[in-house]
Amino acid sequence: MKHRIAMWTGAGALIAVLWTIYISTTSTTPLGIVRTLAYLSCPISLAHHHALNFYFVLLFNAATYAMVGTVVETVRQLHNQTGAMSN
Repeated sequence: MKHRIAMWTGAGALIAVLWTIYISTTSTTPLGIVRTLAYLSCPISLAHHHALNFYFVLLFNAATYAMVGTVVETVRQLHNQTGAMSN
């Protein structure tokens, strides 16, 4: 389970890096569906009216994905145990 949570954390960090690269290479701010995807995949982007350091965003997004991964993996593990008991 630790490895899966580490993968969730790495995915969160990678998503923050990819959004940073995308936003820095485009001349305009994201609009429409792109903005919605950014808000969903990188929740710290909702605080866009504050000046945020890249490393803070990276850490926050990785921590968010680690928490989500912990919940998902715990539920998955409990679901697998319950399924094994019913068989």
